[in-house]
Amino acid sequence: MTLAHKYDYTPIYSYEDYLHWEGKWELIYGTAFAMSPMPMPRHQKISNKIARYLDEALEECQACQALLPVDWKIDNSTVVQPDNLVVCNDPLDKSYIQKAPKIIFEILSPSTMQKDLHLKYELYQNEGVEYYVIIDPNDSFAKIYRLREGRYIKYAQAHDESIAFEIEECGSAFEFNFGLIW
Repeated sequence: MTLAHKYDYTPIYSYEDYLHWEGKWELIYGTAFAMSPMPMPRHQKISNKIARYLDEALEECQACQALLPVDWKIDNSTVVQPDNLVVCNDPLDKSYIQKAPKIIFEILSPSTMQKDLHLKYELYQNEGVEYYVIIDPNDSFAKIYRLREGRYIKYAQAHDESIAFEIEECGSAFEFNFGLIW
């Protein structure tokens, strides 16, 4: 074994380190991930539409709300900023949310694709996010995964279909029309 293999020199960061960084970052298991370059206009447009339609769908629910990127502090070594999310019963009186969101939408981009498809998929599954929606803006489709017995199963794939999302805190399901976001 060479010396380089014997010791891992990868720095491990904490939430306290994260608070001092300039720019947009995510911290996953102590590893820093730059959130740059800025999302492309198509990414932003889709994200804004998702936020608007989620906000309208949750208008009657007193417990849940739709948010754009906000810090979700999972623990001292993991802070992520999903593109769009639905949180329930989490007071928004801090600079971050603490509870696992019910729904997370991640919009793929070349710089974050592998992280969204693999690392965040496993992270969200392990943290109990009920629905994980991966949006492919280039092919205009979404893959929706739902948590069942601690594992994600493919719930649906959508281009212009309406998909039902059940949120216990709201007392009923709501339909999300994916055809409206492209």
